[in-house]
This record gives sequence, C-alpha cells and structure tokens, in this order.
Amino acid sequence: MSNLGNPGMRSWIDAAPQSDFPIQNIPFGICSTPGMPPHPCTRIGDQVISLHALAEGGLLNGIGMDAAVFAAPVLNPLMQYGKAGVRRLRERLMDLLRHDNGELRDRADLVRKAVLPIASATMHLPVEVGDYTDFYSSREHATNVGIMFRGPENALMPNWLHLPVGYHGRSSSIVVSGTPIRRPMGQMRPKPDEPPVFGPSKQLDIEVETGFITFAGKPLGERITAGEAEDRIFGMVLFNDWSARDIQSWEYVPLGPFLGKNFGSSMSPWIVTLDALEPFRTAGPVQEPTPLPYLQTHGAHSFDIRLEAALKTNTGVETVICRTNFKHLYWSMAQQLAHHTVNGCNVRAGDLMASGTISGPDPGSYGSLLELTWRGTKPLALQDGSTRNFLEDGDTVVIRGHAENGGLRIGFGEVSGQVLPAA
Repeated sequence: MSNLGNPGMRSWIDAAPQSDFPIQNIPFGICSTPGMPPHPCTRIGDQVISLHALAEGGLLNGIGMDAAVFAAPVLNPLMQYGKAGVRRLRERLMDLLRHDNGELRDRADLVRKAVLPIASATMHLPVEVGDYTDFYSSREHATNVGIMFRGPENALMPNWLHLPVGYHGRSSSIVVSGTPIRRPMGQMRPKPDEPPVFGPSKQLDIEVETGFITFAGKPLGERITAGEAEDRIFGMVLFNDWSARDIQSWEYVPLGPFLGKNFGSSMSPWIVTLDALEPFRTAGPVQEPTPLPYLQTHGAHSFDIRLEAALKTNTGVETVICRTNFKHLYWSMAQQLAHHTVNGCNVRAGDLMASGTISGPDPGSYGSLLELTWRGTKPLALQDGSTRNFLEDGDTVVIRGHAENGGLRIGFGEVSGQVLPAA
C-alpha cells in the first residue's frame, strides 16, 4: 500500500487544491460519454477517466481482472474481485496517473479516448443495489426525534444503546444524484382526534446520510464478525433518504417506515474506498454500556468526514442549512455489518447500508428539517428571505462531503435532487 494516502503524490492531470478528487482518491463510478454506453470510470479533478478505454489500450493487464468488467454498465462484476482486487486496481490507476509516469500520458491517442471533461459525461447509479438497509445510528438524531414524539423521559428506546437499529428499505427507488424526486402521496392524520386524509405530503424532509456498499459476504447461515467487516466494504457514498414525515408518523406503528420512505432515495455517483479515507480514521463516540461481545471493535472505526446540506429555492439562492460530521455516529459501519449478519443473513456485492440521519450535538448540525425546525415549530430562515418548515415544490437539496487534514483532501462530490409536485 505504498501509494495509498501519500499526500505528496500528484498527477499529470490537473486538480485544483480544493478538489474532492486528487490522485489519492481514485473513486469508482459509472459514466456514459459521447459514443460510449455506461461503463466504469474514475476521476481526477474535473476529468473523468474511462477504465474501459484503459483496458482496451492494454494498460490494465496483469492485475488479475477480466477485461469484461471494465465494459459492464455497473460496478458489481468488478466488486466480485473483493478488497484485494480493488486495491490492486487503484494502485495501478495511481501509477498510470502519477505525474512522472508516461505510460498513458504520452499516448495522445489513448488520452483523447480515456480522459474526458466531467461536463461531457453523464453519471449513472454506480451499482445495481440488490438489497438496501437503513440504520438509525446517530444518538443525537434518535434523541431529538424521541423527545419530539415521546418526551425527554423516553427519548431513546430501551434497545437503542445495545444494538444498531435498522430496517430494510426499497432498493428499486434509489436514484443517482441529479434525479428529481416527486412529492409523494399518501395517508396522513393531521389531528389525533380526526380520521386520516389522503393527499400530497406536507412534511417532505431530507436526511443527511452516508452509505456503504458491500463486497460479496459469506454464505447464508454464516456471519461476518466486527473484525472482518471492513474487508467486506467496497466504499462509501453520500445519501439522502427523503422522508415524508406526516405519512411516516401515521404509518410507522407497529412495523416502522413504509410509504413515508420508499418513494425515493438519492445516492452520489462516486464510491470512495476505505483505503482513500484511511488518513482520516478516528475513534467514534464512547459506547456505554459496553456492547455485547459480537459488537465490540478494537482501534479507530470511524472517519472524520465533514458533511453539509444546502437548500436552493426557485430563486437560485442557496443556503447551507446543516454542517455535521460522520464521526458523530454512535454505531460504526463495522458494527452495523456485524449486527446485520449475526443471525446468518447473507449480503451480496452491491448491497447498500445507509447510516441513518447524521446529526451532531448543536442545532446547526442537525441532519433533517424535522430537527432543524423542531417539527415545524421553528421555521428556518433562508438567504433569499423565505422560510421553510419542510420542503416546498421546486426546492433543490444538495449534500456535500469531504475529509481534510495535513494538506490532503478526499471528497465525495455531491448528491442532489429537486422536489417535483405530486402527480
């Protein structure tokens, strides 16, 4: 891993100092370009690098991967090579793109095919998501919601400090960044003493989340231990699990989220590997009481990733409404995956595990409008002079994330979506 995380390494492809995508990142995505259908790619600065073109040019031979994976419309076939295979690929790409290596740089014909401006590429959902699980792993978020709905005495449910709470979501409605989200219709009960009504949600919300994509797990009936979990994680994405709070609050007892969640979730197009994030590893919150043995981990299992959410109205004016950090999550990705499989549940390459809303300790770090406006009782002031309790038609939400220290910045780009009126 000699190249991984070396802050002094630079590429012959220019990247601005504050770019999310220096040579140390080498994320993976799926893009289509003029004349080329969707295929795997990576990115440096504002340039997309076609892995299909590199493979056709013979530059990805010798790393143990079938050339067919570089022509696939999703990353799932590539992920079958596991962490060791992806690590070999990243190191080869870093080598080809390093400033003092002319293997690719000096082949002008191949550079024209392989290195293209991001503006000329269309990004697609990078994986075929087989199964999707959403966790509820921010203690601050769970506490805030519990206070709102149950009061401060019963803010956290009795199980919350003992296990990573989660539910199985709907993979078919996960869309790539930039895809509009239509306001959902459903049942709501505006007043406790009146019958339910049907109509468009009036409490459409965001959830600032990250997610991780799994490699293939173990066979059905076997579990992934907390110590093994990170080796089964391909990488991380930004995630917005759009939520209709009025639909959700009426339906969720006794079985949890359903129509209030499954109408749409937005995912960023770039998957950032844990190797790229290694320089930003940090300890998570102290866990008290001590988790049961199968959830216990050793060392630092969180990452210092700065997250922000911005709301842009129809005026085009953007307001940053939340700044939070991944390191606030109480339950780590390793613990989430260990708990998910402790009963023998199998996971497959391309499965998505989302973090749940990531909120921090102060109001400016709350990761949902539900919290930021305290269930609509404290309207949020925006830069264009308007206010919001929840999202209005035409609003665009943009979530961004990056990690930075010691002169090295690794980012995810963004995940965005605009709210369309109900059909």
